[in-house]
Amino acid sequence: MTTQASGSGTRSVGWEVYDSPGFYDEMLAVRGPREAAEGVVRYLASLGDGLLQRQRAAEVVIQSMGITFTVYSEADQKDRAWPFDVIPRIVSAQEWDTISAGLTQRLTALNMFIDDLYGEQRAVADGIVPAEIVASSANFREVCRGVRPPGGLWAHICGSDLVRDRDGTVYVLEDNLRVPSGVCYMLENRLITKRVFADLFRDLDIRPVDSYPNRLHTMLAELSPRQGEPPSIAVLTPGVHNSAYFEHVFLASQLGAHLVEGSDLVVDENDVLRVRTVGGPVRVDVLYRRVDDLWLDPEVFLPDSMIGVPGLMRAWRAGNVAIANAPGAGVADDKVIYRYVPDLIRYYLSEDPKIANVPTYLCADDNQRSHVLANLERLVVKPANEAGGIGVFIGSKASMAERAEMALRIEADPRNHVAQPILALSTVPTVRDGRVQPRHVDLRPFILAGRRPYVTQGGLTRVALREGSLVVNSSQGGGSKDTWVLDPTVVGTSANRARARSAHTD
Repeated sequence: MTTQASGSGTRSVGWEVYDSPGFYDEMLAVRGPREAAEGVVRYLASLGDGLLQRQRAAEVVIQSMGITFTVYSEADQKDRAWPFDVIPRIVSAQEWDTISAGLTQRLTALNMFIDDLYGEQRAVADGIVPAEIVASSANFREVCRGVRPPGGLWAHICGSDLVRDRDGTVYVLEDNLRVPSGVCYMLENRLITKRVFADLFRDLDIRPVDSYPNRLHTMLAELSPRQGEPPSIAVLTPGVHNSAYFEHVFLASQLGAHLVEGSDLVVDENDVLRVRTVGGPVRVDVLYRRVDDLWLDPEVFLPDSMIGVPGLMRAWRAGNVAIANAPGAGVADDKVIYRYVPDLIRYYLSEDPKIANVPTYLCADDNQRSHVLANLERLVVKPANEAGGIGVFIGSKASMAERAEMALRIEADPRNHVAQPILALSTVPTVRDGRVQPRHVDLRPFILAGRRPYVTQGGLTRVALREGSLVVNSSQGGGSKDTWVLDPTVVGTSANRARARSAHTD
């Protein structure tokens, strides 16, 4: 079945309804477009080959704006134009409000856990999280014990990855609390779609994402140790060779912050962090760091770090500078800790989780490891502390030799591996090879933990560009889409306007 263009003179580029067994499509169902997406689907289908022209226009905009990313899976690792698909992902406003509340709940509990972990460790003493899990966590930082950042907040910025399974259930796949990336691409995606679909932005009530930089600045300013004075904010980048350097530049510009590398900073004799400028050293009140813990301070962590700042941890522990996210926050980034997040929500908040976890097997547990080893062909196995899709094993795609190798790795280091069932990730219509085809997606909203928690209205939809692939990470060759949060009651009216307009433009 194909959704045909409305009116003469246009032809469909392949709007097939592919809600086939095993997959949930975000826009199309068996009987036609989903309610929230109806106006958008009818309008896009009416464009015929004009949709391909919009895709090409988007690619021209990306080139002209210089939006790039590094694909580590490619041998030369050169910067590539940001891979973007012009067809947006649609989420109803009602569903998004529920998701937003669940994400706020989750980050609140995670911050309470981190604060507890570097303090009294009540959750450990009460058996909510086993002591050996914490003691063996690669991201637990003993140097952070006894420190309490402003408000007890450690993870100020979080990018939680959401997926939808075949029955329509939304799950949190993982939390990213160390140096979550991608938010600038969410913002740039919106700018691009506003250019190529100005007519839809005029007609539809699409929730904005533009306020994120202002919200981020407000949250960072709240952390300043010198309240009452204009805060000096700096973005710490590893440098131009980092895959997300474009984002670091973008955010520093949006925040009105210094963009600095470790060599630009110095900690003085009073344990105050300063940035070297042509006018002399200037105090830094808040450091938005895009550098992993172990590279932050060669006095405390890796002594050969050339991108860190000697004495930074002293300045932070003295309360002279705030760091977002705080050192040590990554302990809750551990995929083994992820398994306990629903329990932590109940423990700290006395509430049931509003968004479910994906069922997770801990290979450190003898019984669960036996199950994993016996069912590798039906599971995804992940290293506990990697990011960007690195080291992820998908059993259904693996050969017998690869499964045997994975079993050996699990046996050699069970604590460092978790397993989850292979979810039938939802799909979204995507322009590939001149046609509209289904591609699997996930979604990364961004959450700010401050005096007034904030969740972006939508997020970065990442899309697996290869047919049948479940790998959506941009660093592994995936692409992205804009995410539109829409009110179906408003879309209904807009759909009529869109259909009327298309009838007069044929």
